[in-house]
Amino acid sequence: MKQESTLLPIPTPVRWSTWALLAGLLLLVIASFATLPLKWGEFFSADAVRTSADFLHGFAPPELASPFLMRVGVATFETLAMSAIGTVIAALLGALLALPASGRFGSLARNATRAILNVLRSIPELVWASILLIAAGLGPFAGTLALALHTVGVLGRLFADAFENCPPLPAATLRMNGAHPAMAFLYATLPQCSPQMMSYTLYRWENNIRAAAILGVVGAGGLGQMLKYHLSLFQMPSAATVIVAMLLMVAAVDALSYVLRRAMTR
Repeated sequence: MKQESTLLPIPTPVRWSTWALLAGLLLLVIASFATLPLKWGEFFSADAVRTSADFLHGFAPPELASPFLMRVGVATFETLAMSAIGTVIAALLGALLALPASGRFGSLARNATRAILNVLRSIPELVWASILLIAAGLGPFAGTLALALHTVGVLGRLFADAFENCPPLPAATLRMNGAHPAMAFLYATLPQCSPQMMSYTLYRWENNIRAAAILGVVGAGGLGQMLKYHLSLFQMPSAATVIVAMLLMVAAVDALSYVLRRAMTR
């Protein structure tokens, strides 16, 4: 018997506006390379390679004295605590703001809440930290608040989109059977969205680990503040130990977050 050929579906035609957008982005990239004074020849010159090698040689060997390692351990815990507390605060506030942002209290509340979330996440953590350092002073408290404010904007928007995209049939079924809207949300909508929300939260925790290490550069405590201190004094072996601690901390948190996300999304 002759086998029937499987016909592929006709591809969707690409609109001219899509081609225009791609062409505009390509022209923007070309213009960026053309206008920036990129000195590739000097970057890969023999003198630049020799200077970079001498600079990197100053980091070896890392500082391994026990008192210094204890200080690095305390700073590592401080960085982890900043990121964890900031993420927990942001997840709680983001979940609360996601309710009106998902349109459950009308279009006016939705637009106003989404505008607030846009402002919160459009300001980078470093800018929030610079502002809060004036009010809260130097230390991890300002860094924790900076992480929380920025992450509220991110998680609030993601949670709101998750609520909007959640299948409405289970909640509608409970409503038709006389359940209160709040109960329908708690027993139908929230259980469907909670794995995705937890995955978003863990992913943002990974990002906040890196951000917390950077915030220390502006005086928010943790490993970043130690790194800035030792680099400013040209204590390269001590700075190398701090950098290694950062890498190990980020790698450990990334691995833990990956395992938890896989366990929740199976």
